[in-house]
Amino acid sequence: MPNHIHVLWCKQPEWLNKNGQQHFAKFTAQQLKFSLLQNPAELETYRSRQNDRQYQFWERRPHIATMYNRIVFEEKLDYIHMNPVKANLCDLPELYEFSSASYYSANVENEIITHYMEHI
Repeated sequence: MPNHIHVLWCKQPEWLNKNGQQHFAKFTAQQLKFSLLQNPAELETYRSRQNDRQYQFWERRPHIATMYNRIVFEEKLDYIHMNPVKANLCDLPELYEFSSASYYSANVENEIITHYMEHI
């Protein structure tokens, strides 16, 4: 999505006692800042009004939902896959470049996605 992302992840054993969302937000914010240093005007659009940071890339309190069972997970996954279609960014979920829909519908290889059934 142009203005937000949806991520479903399963914590691996070494991350159980760590705040994965915080690490993800910090790492990706740093990477965004580094890439935008080449375009100062664009970087300025992320200037923070808060005193504790120079730039703000992510919402302070993102929505976090726990997937308690397979039914809930599949509902969220369907919602995420249909999101770009509802936003008129593509005609079919698997046609959206940044979606896992093609991984699930056509078994398209992806080095960072694992099938959710492997974790249930």
